[in-house]
Amino acid sequence: MQSSIKTYNKISSSLDIKIEPFDTRKRYTKPHKHNKYLEIVYFTKGSGYHHIDFKSYEIKPPVFFLVKKNQVHNWGIDTEPKGYVIIIKESFLDKTLDKFINTQLHKLKNSSKVRIKEVNSSLEYLFKAMSLEIKQEYVNQEVIEVGLKSILAKLASFLNEESTLGTTNVTSNFLELLSLNLKNNVTFYADKLGVTSQNLNTLCNKVFGKTASDVIAEHIIKEVKRQLLYTNKSVSEIAYDLEFKDTSHFTKYFKRYVLQTPLQYKKSFSL
Repeated sequence: MQSSIKTYNKISSSLDIKIEPFDTRKRYTKPHKHNKYLEIVYFTKGSGYHHIDFKSYEIKPPVFFLVKKNQVHNWGIDTEPKGYVIIIKESFLDKTLDKFINTQLHKLKNSSKVRIKEVNSSLEYLFKAMSLEIKQEYVNQEVIEVGLKSILAKLASFLNEESTLGTTNVTSNFLELLSLNLKNNVTFYADKLGVTSQNLNTLCNKVFGKTASDVIAEHIIKEVKRQLLYTNKSVSEIAYDLEFKDTSHFTKYFKRYVLQTPLQYKKSFSL
């Protein structure tokens, strides 16, 4: 087993965005992360499962999957798939002047899978047009942004109220900070966000139905599970990386949320 989670980079360093048909050769992949980009996959055909972190989603087209930069995922596709892939780097989102794109992505932040009732012909045309435009010698950025905005608007419209959470700028930024720098410290994040710890707790209770500490714990536990299952790091190394004061405190913290010690959890999966 490797010392860190395998990270894939499926986009050239010279590109900020990539749109292309789904590669039918990639039906079975090993668990991996992405190199700081968001991947949106739209299936119109295919069957099998998509494993994201610790949950398995059945592939029943038409369906969208969203894979965020810190998530570990892999494909297990039984029949020949058909669809499209969009890869969006952070640099693309930083450069775009169309704030609607970022707003729509925030709406989709808590979604990993979005099902739609039937194959949407206008979506097919949008994906096809964008995948053709991106191959041009001189790519029209405005065309790409308009196409992406249209796809995201449609995707957001497919979400029902149960598949996404209402959010505020503060809580959105809180989630973004958690994806960049994990610390078991509410005050650290409150200071970064320019609010008090009490205000952050109030907002988290309103938006997520849990305290800021529990939101942090949810992210920490997910990352610990990834490290336990997909690397050969010891418990003490993981505890050190996440800045716990000692292994004993780290083990008690993990057991409080998982009801198993880190080693028990790892052993249960190996069995």
